[in-house]
Amino acid sequence: MYEGIHHVSLLVSDIERAKHFYRDVLGFEESPDRPDFGFPGAWYQVGTTQIHLIVHKEGRTFRGTTEIDSRDGHFAIRVKDIEAFLHRLEKHGVEMLNKPENKTEWHQVYISDPDGNIIEFNK
Repeated sequence: MYEGIHHVSLLVSDIERAKHFYRDVLGFEESPDRPDFGFPGAWYQVGTTQIHLIVHKEGRTFRGTTEIDSRDGHFAIRVKDIEAFLHRLEKHGVEMLNKPENKTEWHQVYISDPDGNIIEFNK
């Protein structure tokens, strides 16, 4: 009945700052396919799933903090090379919660984007 998750949407307050983070820091490729919805945003293709950034200042899902809390709402992205990913984060000075050993069978790394959206990366 289901094929997978098509996209995850995230609220951001400053689209240029968010695009810098997702494009330049994380290295995601921006999709040119986003229509003009009448508000700022961006789409990124990550494997077969998209991440949609949406500027909506009255949105209710802003956490109000960039503190990294692995139990707070988040989504996870599987990476091919965790060491290369860690190096990329360190190169850009991104704060992370690195959990190479935990109760799962995979290495987990949690980060916060500039608006406090939590993302887990794992291998």
